[in-house]
Amino acid sequence: MSNSNGICVNRNWAIWITGLPACGKSTIAGKFYEQLRAEGVKVVLLCMDERRKIYIPNPEYTCDERQRAYNLFVEDAISIMESGRCVIMDGSAHELCWRNDAREKIEYFAEVYLRCPVNMAMKRESGRQQGLVMAGLYEKALERQRTGRDFEDLGEVIGVDVKFQEDHNAECIVDTAGKTPDETFEEVKNCLQKWRRMNGIC
Repeated sequence: MSNSNGICVNRNWAIWITGLPACGKSTIAGKFYEQLRAEGVKVVLLCMDERRKIYIPNPEYTCDERQRAYNLFVEDAISIMESGRCVIMDGSAHELCWRNDAREKIEYFAEVYLRCPVNMAMKRESGRQQGLVMAGLYEKALERQRTGRDFEDLGEVIGVDVKFQEDHNAECIVDTAGKTPDETFEEVKNCLQKWRRMNGIC
């Protein structure tokens, strides 16, 4: 992908798709990964939901744990880039400092923030089956707030217990309200094409 002068360089890059749980991160990350693979780009999809159990085998759901997990997430992305591949990072990363850490350490880095109203994320998440992420995440967090009931393995829930810290200077901010996954993906794809062209990245 060349810049306006028709020049591009082969550089490894990382993009981090962020946002509330159930905002559509994994769907968009998967679509982008498949598209890049079809284009012949050497790329790795790095998912925090999968990596977390490796980083923290016996979690206690503390702030320090989250910090350590995201530090390792960024280190993994850098290690993959050093092996000659690009990286798509899929992880909520609600604290801005974690994304800034990646931005400081990775020369070609872009954040794709999928902005989604909490009530919409809750609605989407209510139909999710138990998997890598606990089912009924939001509902349980709200019940915990109302009644004080404890749920095993339920840490702080972004959007209920803690806020997502937006970066208004993120490279791509896409509002997902009222959009289908395909429509959201088109916006993300177009934004990242501009970002790559602006940086002259092939």
